[in-house]
Amino acid sequence: MTTSFPATQRFRYASALAGSLALALSLAFAGPLRAADDPVLAKVNGAEIKKSDVTMAEEELGPSLAQMDPATKDENVLSFLIDMKIVSKAAEDRKIADSEEFKKRLAFARNRLLMDSLLAGEGKAATTPDAMKKVYEEAAKQITGEQEVRARHILVETEDEAKAVKAELEKGADFAELAKKKSKDPGSADGGDLGFFTKEQMVPEFSAVAFSLEPGKISDPVKSQFGWHIIKVEEKRNRKAPDFEQVKAQIEQYVTRKAQAEYVAKLRTEAKVERLDQPAADASKDAKPSDSKMAPPAKK
Repeated sequence: MTTSFPATQRFRYASALAGSLALALSLAFAGPLRAADDPVLAKVNGAEIKKSDVTMAEEELGPSLAQMDPATKDENVLSFLIDMKIVSKAAEDRKIADSEEFKKRLAFARNRLLMDSLLAGEGKAATTPDAMKKVYEEAAKQITGEQEVRARHILVETEDEAKAVKAELEKGADFAELAKKKSKDPGSADGGDLGFFTKEQMVPEFSAVAFSLEPGKISDPVKSQFGWHIIKVEEKRNRKAPDFEQVKAQIEQYVTRKAQAEYVAKLRTEAKVERLDQPAADASKDAKPSDSKMAPPAKK
């Protein structure tokens, strides 16, 4: 007896249809598999289920498989594919594929897969080492030299409480220990340590004081929308850009999506788009390229 997914998961048609796009796309740009690399794991009424089918299904069903050990995951996915073969054959026998609703969904799925495949190719072509390095260097120029401060703070409700805290510190109390006892900030367990931050990362009232203090100095009470703060500056430094390898994945994603958006915008300018649901003036405006309002970026 095989283990299978609950019926609600197995037979959620819309989800399965959308997932099929991702499954097909994941191998859209892969090289051919040799038979030895892609063994047949099961047959259902003569139809083969291969290792590559299981791999694709795992990508679609990822969130529901996250907590499973590898052996259990593989067994569940294979069982799901067996069920899918059986049920889809039953659907064929009932001529469900001949219904107008099915044909509409199939046409949508085909168009989506064609779009995703083409955009994936455009994105992949754009992520050259030179293009990624250029984006990194431009971003690094904007970051390098900006000042950062590392500070601790103690956050309390009232000005009187803040003054009392400042008085204890002036008598020699340890800032970090006092933060653990007095501060209502969630980070008080770390002694009020905020790590390094730039001016824009904090509310203006806080940043103005923090960046004016010298390392080791403690502020007077500072009012913000969160309450009253006592601030201690630990260190100041000029911000440095992270190493390329640390942000390579983010840069690749940025370059990919930018290339895809620009490609869609170009195709839009060449296409004749007629909006029949709007007055002519509005329809003409909506027919212009809209970068980020395009369809979701394709998988790579």
